[in-house]
Amino acid sequence: MEANDRNMNGVAQEMAVEGTNGSDSGSDSGSLRRLKHRSKKVAQTKEMLSKQANQTKEMLSKQADKIARRAEEHERFINKVTHLLGVLGFGGFCYLLGSRPEDVPYVYCLFYFIFVPLRWIYYRYKKWHYYLLDFCYYANTIFLVDLLLYPKNEKLFMVCFSFAEGPLAWALIVWRCSLVFSSLDKIVSVLIHLLPGLVFFTIRWWNPVTFAAMHPEGTAQRASWPYVEGKSYLWTWLFTVPLIAYVLWQALYFLIVDVLRRQRLLRDPEVMTSYRELSKKAQKANNVWWRLSGLLGDQRRLLMYILFQAMFTVATTALTVPIFLSYRLHVIFQILKVSATIWNGGSFLLDVMPRQVIQKEKKKTEMQTLENQQILSETAESSANG
Repeated sequence: MEANDRNMNGVAQEMAVEGTNGSDSGSDSGSLRRLKHRSKKVAQTKEMLSKQANQTKEMLSKQADKIARRAEEHERFINKVTHLLGVLGFGGFCYLLGSRPEDVPYVYCLFYFIFVPLRWIYYRYKKWHYYLLDFCYYANTIFLVDLLLYPKNEKLFMVCFSFAEGPLAWALIVWRCSLVFSSLDKIVSVLIHLLPGLVFFTIRWWNPVTFAAMHPEGTAQRASWPYVEGKSYLWTWLFTVPLIAYVLWQALYFLIVDVLRRQRLLRDPEVMTSYRELSKKAQKANNVWWRLSGLLGDQRRLLMYILFQAMFTVATTALTVPIFLSYRLHVIFQILKVSATIWNGGSFLLDVMPRQVIQKEKKKTEMQTLENQQILSETAESSANG
């Protein structure tokens, strides 16, 4: 009996162990099923979000194409309206610059928020949207942060001053930006490079708020705003820190354009970047830039372009130090920038635009002749078949 009881107890214990094992395995399989179900839900959610993102992107691209095509259809009328508004706007800005210089930063912010999105729409249609990754847009974004969020930060102001009166300002002269009131694209290109310098000029020398900061109550008179402790402080915030910010932009630009989007650019040669456009023009003209960029061979032209751009940035950033210290020199520099853009605009209107009009008329006549030939061939075929 005792043996039977021991056997029965052993069987019961085995059954209990099997039951616990079965329950453990059941719970494990249930947890696995729940994990699989959750992973499926996550995958479905990701797929749905990616589809929605693609649909939104396609919709925006289609809308951009429609707007740009309509603009091309009514090009002459739009040019006339642009010329009228451009001249009136230029005159109004000059009046505001003299009467209320403290409001100039807000005009600049309004301009950026309106016209840069419109430029993206137009450039997306033209396959030029990678231009919006250039240094000038990177710098203008920093300007907005300074003016809207940290207007009293003197160190950030000096960094922005260096960008505005350094690489951006000299780009107007070196890259021959043209102030043409009948071209919205050219007006925006000029203002992207010209307006920041005028904004920081007014803040530096003409803004009543700046004067109040230079004479705070209960303290000694300050020599200037921003306050400069010494030459090392000046070179740190006008030269060293801006160059560090420039190196950061260059690394991000190289990562996006030359690594992440490299295959996209190789698949479509019509997609333009700054390097592609400059290389095309330089190769066609066979100028000094093209010969210098090929010193290390054709495969290293991009590297040479980066080096030349870095040298240009270092030189123009260093020139901001004397401009920052001298009011007269700063005024002369403003006149030089505006005069250069107006001169280039006159050269464009008298030399370049007539050739462009002739080329467009030739293309139109060629397209019309092709259409007429197709119509004649179709009518001849239909009459022959009839």
